[in-house]
Amino acid sequence: MNEWISAIGFGIGLLAFVLGVTSIIMSFMTSEKGMSEKVEYSFFGVAGIVICMVMGYALS
Repeated sequence: MNEWISAIGFGIGLLAFVLGVTSIIMSFMTSEKGMSEKVEYSFFGVAGIVICMVMGYALS
């Protein structure tokens, strides 16, 4: 059962990493019409990377 929990934790960490990196890339690709979009995408990107690091720590 321990391997199932580790596999689910790895999946959550991987999903958070992909969504975080994608959000950071999208923050650079947004148009110049609003700064709030860039801040929002950057926040979600950093939050995703932090969740990925927390899941990595939990798995170690």
